[in-house]
Formats: sequence, C-alpha cells, structure tokens
Amino acid sequence: MQAPVTTYVYADDPILAAGVSTQLRMRPEIRVVEAADLDRADVAVIVADSLDDDVCRVLKAVQRGGVPRTILVARVIDDATLAAAAEAGVAGLVRRADATPDSLVRAITRVAAGEGEVPADLLGRLLGQVGRLQRQVLAPRGLAFSGLSDREARVLRLVADGHDTAEIATEQSYSQRTVKNILHDLTTRLQLKNRSHAVAYAVREGLI
Repeated sequence: MQAPVTTYVYADDPILAAGVSTQLRMRPEIRVVEAADLDRADVAVIVADSLDDDVCRVLKAVQRGGVPRTILVARVIDDATLAAAAEAGVAGLVRRADATPDSLVRAITRVAAGEGEVPADLLGRLLGQVGRLQRQVLAPRGLAFSGLSDREARVLRLVADGHDTAEIATEQSYSQRTVKNILHDLTTRLQLKNRSHAVAYAVREGLI
C-alpha cells in the first residue's frame, strides 16, 4: 500500500481549517500534520475566498517552510486567479463548491505525484493563454516554453546527430565561435557539464 501523503491544511478561519482537516484525517491516503511539523508536509492545502495579497503571503511562507507543493481551494477561481496561482507556484486549484473529500484527496495525491490539478472548465482557457503567450511574447523574441531558443534547439539537435562544431557552423551558416558560444551559454544556464550532458538533458526533458 502506498504511504499516505503528508498534508498541512491552512485557512484564515480556524473552524474551516478544522473542518477540512477532520475530513482528510478520515482518509487513509492522507496524513494531516500541524503547523509545527510543516517541514514534513508533502503538500499544503490553502483554503481561502480568493487569491489576494494575504493568501499570496501565506503561500510564500508555506513554500519557504519547506513544503514542495501547494493546492489552493478558493471560492472564486477565474482567469486572473489562474494566472496569479501559476505565478505563485501553486500546483493545484480546487473550487470550494467542488471541494468534496473525494475531490480533495484526488487533488492532493495528484499534486504529490508531481501532476497538476485545474478545474476542467478552466483548462481550455489556460491552454489558450499559453498559446497567446507563446505567439505574442516568446516567439517574437526567439524563445519557447522549453527554455531553449529555436537556435539553441537546432544546434542541440545537430550535436545529438553527431555533428561537430565545424559541421554545425556550416549547416547553420554560423561561425564556429558562434556555435561554441551557443553551447557554452546553454550548458552554463542549465548547469550542465558538457555537450553530451546537454543532449541527454534535452532528450530526457523532451526539448528536442
């Protein structure tokens, strides 16, 4: 049997916090911890009306306390909340109206496994926002969500195909110094050891 997910619950209303904690304590998949054991939690569940400045401060404090993943359970989750939650590093969003014990446990276990949780009706809008950001902001600057520019991705693909610096320079109409600089910047930024490490990283992360 899989070990229970260690979970910390916060709400500015102590009665609400106690209610959510009580519901989760009844589930074998979850082990609720108190604030004193915050650094042992795998997931923090933050219950609030909306994602305002106070809640953002709580999220940052919880993250500084060592909790790797957070879930926001909010009464209002709209496009603005979606964007602010992503910026705040929130891994899961659940509307309070939908926050049954089953849905909370599902969200906690998914987030603990490294996945995300977003209300289904917002997923399409999220993808639309991502597409607009790529087209309007990143693409004009030669950037992509992969973290690699088009130029870096092309050079890495050629390295992966076994081409040396001179061949890549000829293929891309670059100088050899430019190719070396591209690879140096890439390995430095991603803290990689060498070209082989860069290629392995890019393949593993699905970047090329």
